[in-house]
Amino acid sequence: MLAICFRYAKDKDEAEDILQDGFIKAFDKLTDYRFDGSFEGWLKRIFVTTALNYYRSNSKMGFKVDFSEIQESYQADEEVVSENSNLSENELMGLIQSLPNGYKMVFNMYVFEDYSHKEIAETLGISENTSKTQLMKARNFLKKGILEKTTLKKELSFG
Repeated sequence: MLAICFRYAKDKDEAEDILQDGFIKAFDKLTDYRFDGSFEGWLKRIFVTTALNYYRSNSKMGFKVDFSEIQESYQADEEVVSENSNLSENELMGLIQSLPNGYKMVFNMYVFEDYSHKEIAETLGISENTSKTQLMKARNFLKKGILEKTTLKKELSFG
């Protein structure tokens, strides 16, 4: 569950705070579990919701920001990224952590939690189109980061 919390947090300390809150909520709601789905899925949902609520309550969500102010991401060729990328899991998670909050929330919910754009929109109070746009921008941001890290690794290995 710490991995889920860390995907939404800005650092380890914040992830641990979310983790603690999530376990408290899970224990409080344990009697609500109906055994009609996997316990792990039920538990994950609590931790994702806890992480999202953490950002709402601390006014750290970036959805009220004009995203056009954020520098447009470089459109990288997906084939180049997949063929030439040999980043470690930690490097990739670091890139995901570096996403702006709006991008990171939508990306995590869509990619890791399998939320639909409709569910994301309802959960975050944004439109479905905003969700789709944030996902596209997050992917472009990550592609750019992957290409930059891969290029740097190649330069260092030949240097």
